[in-house]
Amino acid sequence: MAAAESDSKCPFSLDSYRVSEEFGFILPDPLMPLLSSQFLQNHRELRLAHLTLSVMTMGYVWQEGENDTVEMLPHNLAVPYWEVSQRLGLPPILTHADAVLANWRKKDPEGPFDMENLELLLSLPGGDSMRGFFMVTLLVELAAVPALRNIPIVINGVRRRDTEAVARALEDISQSILDMIDALKLMQVYVEPSVFYGIMRIYLSGWKDNSCMPKGLVYEGVQAEPMEYSGGSAAQSSLLHCFDELLGVKHEAQSGAFLTRMRNYMPPAHKQLIRDISLQPSLKSFVLQQASEQLNQAYQYCVTKLVALRNYHLNVVSRFITVPAARARQLRNQSREAEGDIISRAPTALEERGTGGSGIMTFLKTVRNQTKDALLPETSKN
Repeated sequence: MAAAESDSKCPFSLDSYRVSEEFGFILPDPLMPLLSSQFLQNHRELRLAHLTLSVMTMGYVWQEGENDTVEMLPHNLAVPYWEVSQRLGLPPILTHADAVLANWRKKDPEGPFDMENLELLLSLPGGDSMRGFFMVTLLVELAAVPALRNIPIVINGVRRRDTEAVARALEDISQSILDMIDALKLMQVYVEPSVFYGIMRIYLSGWKDNSCMPKGLVYEGVQAEPMEYSGGSAAQSSLLHCFDELLGVKHEAQSGAFLTRMRNYMPPAHKQLIRDISLQPSLKSFVLQQASEQLNQAYQYCVTKLVALRNYHLNVVSRFITVPAARARQLRNQSREAEGDIISRAPTALEERGTGGSGIMTFLKTVRNQTKDALLPETSKN
C-alpha cells in the first residue's frame, strides 16, 4: 500500500514511455550518426563490414532497375564504405571477394562443406538461384585448394631442377582443375537461367562501361566527382590468374588489360601472390629444357585441363546469358507475351556484356585461345 501511495505521488510523464512532447509517437530525428570503422579491429571484421556495405549499396543503386538508377550514394553509406574499402585495399563495390569468398557459413559447423550444409550470410534478389550461384562458385574455389597447395611445390621444384617433383605437382593441379569443372557443373542444377538473367545480373553489375550509369556514381562525402567501378566478374577470382602465371599463359593487349584491371578488385595479398608467381623462373622454359617425358606430359595435360575449364565456362555463359539474351530480344518484339516473363525484365545494357563490363563471349573465347597457345610446340601444331 505504501508503494502504491509513493508511485501516485510521482508526476506522470510521457518521457517514461519514449513519447515526445513535440512529435508524439514519431521518433525524433531517426537518422543515425555517421557510422565509423574505427572499432573494426581485424581483417575478418573488415571483410564482413565490406560485404554488408556492398550488399546495401548494390540494393540501393539497382532497386529501380536500369532506367531509374541513382546518381549519388548517400554519405551515411558512402563514407564508412569508403573507409572500410581503403583499409582493405578493395574498391567500394561488391566484388568476388565479398559475394563468394566472404559470404558463407555452415549450418552445422561440424558438417560437410557442401551445398546442403552451406548458406549465405547476405543475399540479393534471386532467391534460391542467387544462393546457388554464390555457393557453387564457392565450391569451385574450394576444389582449387589442392592446386593452390601445389603451386609452391612447382616453383621450388623448378628452382631445384627436380623434374619428378614438378611433374607430380602438375598432375595434382590437373586433377584439381578437373574437380573445379565438376563443381561448376552444379550451376545448372542450382541456378535457373531465367532468374539469373532476368533478376540477378543487374545486382551484380557496376558503374563502369555500363550505359545505365555512363558517368559512374558519386560517393557523397568522399569526393564530388563520380567514380567508376566494374561489377562482379569471374575474372576477379585469383585462381585462373595464378594458373596463367604459373603455366606461362600470355594474353593479348585488350583481354590482358581487362584481366590486369580485375586484379585491383582482389584482396591485395592475393594480388601480390599472382605477381610473385609471375616473377618466378619460367615453368614452361624449364619443361622445354628437360628431357623428361613425364614432365612434358604433365605440363601438357595441365594446360589442356585449363583449356577445358575455360571451354566449360563458355558453355555456362551461353546457357545463362547468350540464350536468355536472345529470348529477351524476341520477347521485346512481342510485348504482350513479355509482360509476365522474368527474362523480359533484364537490363538491355547487359545483353552483350558481362557484369564486369567486358564483351563477354569475345573476351572468353580470346582468353581460351590464348590458353591453348601455352601448349608445347608439338601439341600446338597438332
